[in-house]
Amino acid sequence: MLTNKHPAKRRWLDLAPGDNVLVLAGRDKGKQGEVLRTIPARGKVVVKGVNIVKRHVKAGNQSGSTSAMQGGIIDFEAPLDYSNVMLVCPSCSRPTRIRHVLLESGAGVIQCRHCGEPYERVRRTEAQ
Repeated sequence: MLTNKHPAKRRWLDLAPGDNVLVLAGRDKGKQGEVLRTIPARGKVVVKGVNIVKRHVKAGNQSGSTSAMQGGIIDFEAPLDYSNVMLVCPSCSRPTRIRHVLLESGAGVIQCRHCGEPYERVRRTEAQ
């Protein structure tokens, strides 16, 4: 086993949960969906309704309960590589690369390369 390997650097992902993206490559090429979560350590994103895979799950005991968890085949969204998705601009509805710009107030935002509009991200608060 090699022990002198450097750990992979975490890549800053410009996508966040709630962003609308277009899949550029793979089995689901051309589909659009919403980002459910990002995995920056692996450079991956999970997109709602895209890259659905099946897993066979063995029935087992649920921790802290008397009922047993049911086994069977479950469908879930597997992570996609960050490079295989592209942000869709909400104002011009086109997939676009982004440009990082500074506003007069000093805040950094991302901007659509087609229409030039700053991308306004709607912050979602998850219920606890």
